[in-house]
Amino acid sequence: MVLLLATATGLIVANLYYAQPLVGPISRATGLSAGAAGLIVTLTQIGYCLGMIFIVPLGDLMENRRLIVTCLAATSLALLTAASTSNAALFLAAALCIGLGSVAAQVVVPFASHLAPPHTRGQTVGKVVSGLLMGIMLARPVSSLVTDAFNWHAIFVLSAIGTALLALLLHRKLPQRQPVATMPYGALLGSMWRLLATTPILRRRAAYQACMFGAFSLFWTTVPLVLATPYFNLSQTGIAIFALAGVAGAIASPFAGRRADQGKSRSTTGMALAAALIAFGAPLLLQGGRVFDLGLLVAASIVLDAGVSASLVTGQRAIFALGEDVRSRLNGLYMAVFFCGGAIGSSLGAWMYAHHGWHGVLLTGLAFPLIATLVYATEFMGRKHAALS
Repeated sequence: MVLLLATATGLIVANLYYAQPLVGPISRATGLSAGAAGLIVTLTQIGYCLGMIFIVPLGDLMENRRLIVTCLAATSLALLTAASTSNAALFLAAALCIGLGSVAAQVVVPFASHLAPPHTRGQTVGKVVSGLLMGIMLARPVSSLVTDAFNWHAIFVLSAIGTALLALLLHRKLPQRQPVATMPYGALLGSMWRLLATTPILRRRAAYQACMFGAFSLFWTTVPLVLATPYFNLSQTGIAIFALAGVAGAIASPFAGRRADQGKSRSTTGMALAAALIAFGAPLLLQGGRVFDLGLLVAASIVLDAGVSASLVTGQRAIFALGEDVRSRLNGLYMAVFFCGGAIGSSLGAWMYAHHGWHGVLLTGLAFPLIATLVYATEFMGRKHAALS
């Protein structure tokens, strides 16, 4: 069951990232101007954030299996629409719906937490989140390779078929889970803001992960541009292979979950933040030849991804322990906040690279875990803060 849920989250969340390396060919095929081409990715992310606010909380209200399968069915239809249209407006609407439906992944993660006994909850969540992170990392290279072999339509068709088959499989294999909450939908949404205001650990963990995911998004938005420069001169296939190497960092998730189960969340968080600092600090301080610099970037990508995955799992383990009846709402808030950090990171990365080059990107990337480390330092300032960790 854990393997199924981990695979499911990876396949679902990959739908958010297939279009990122294909903005050029998609915009040409649909007639989007260069200025509007960014909407292809932006609307998918907006849909995902909206889904985390308005759909994921339904996991505390609706039968979970039905909610997951319904979202996947809608995602499959949106993917087919994106694959078959040459109309810009229709493609952008489909992109928004792909993001909305893909929040099924964030219903699956707390579902896994419900199935796990408390003493192994962190390990279980860690394994499922490993699948999610691998989906994020593999989506871009797979999309590039499939497009090179066929065309950009093919990845959307394949994903639509895969998503539909996944919906059927989960309908057959997942147990039913009917939440105990019976409040109206409006009251459910209203309760989210109260949860954010009255749950210090949620705010703390979301702040950590917003900074970490900001650093992650900044790195992976800009590093393909760096690798394509004459200094490294990597082809699209070479960049895809580089991205595959970064997937190795996802193995940190189960280890972080196990440490969280052992009551070592604070030290695990410190190690995660240190990993992100090293990932940006090492390329700033160390320079060599082309081969050395490329190897250092590969190592930095693995260390950064390990830190991000460890922080993510530790945070989810902490908020899932707060109560079964609010677990989906807490997860929706947690994910929505840190995806905002990711959006800031990706936009800052592109701007810094255009105006200040790779050195400016590394300095900006370093700032994200530094901010998180300053917040982390408050955990050691008095009993009140210690209780929140």
